[in-house]
Amino acid sequence: MSEEDNKAVIRRWIEAFNERDLQGEADVLAPGFVAHVPDAPAPLDLEGLEAWREFTAPFVEAFPDLRLTIQDIAAEGDTVAARVAFRGTHRGEFQGLPPTGKEVAFSSIEIDRVVDGKVEEHWVEINLLGLVQQLGVATIPGPQQLVRILVRQAEKLRSRLSTGR
Repeated sequence: MSEEDNKAVIRRWIEAFNERDLQGEADVLAPGFVAHVPDAPAPLDLEGLEAWREFTAPFVEAFPDLRLTIQDIAAEGDTVAARVAFRGTHRGEFQGLPPTGKEVAFSSIEIDRVVDGKVEEHWVEINLLGLVQQLGVATIPGPQQLVRILVRQAEKLRSRLSTGR
């Protein structure tokens, strides 16, 4: 298959996901499909369509209107890389967090190996930190807050050094 054909397979997979077309998704995944999810929160190697569906189900349940959009896609040989945008509304429980009604947007980098028109392997890096920040679960200190934290830590260290502890 050509590189354009391989990119078309990934586009069909994303389209099937957006339409919640389980058969369409099954049609593009190889029988021996394996998904590698290195940061979810521990590395996962999901073997088979059912394992993949178990992984994606919490996202679909928590964000029932979740839509994926391919922002960039490139192929070389049997490998296809895509930058994917996710958008949805938090309407169901997600990792113990009750629905917030917040609209979220996050992204992923996905690399797929396509053989004979089917996805054999899938690697995905999802910006889960960006997602949980938007839900109000995690914060990253901005520059001013970071300076305050560092000053506070320096003062504690100075105090310890002056008391000999």
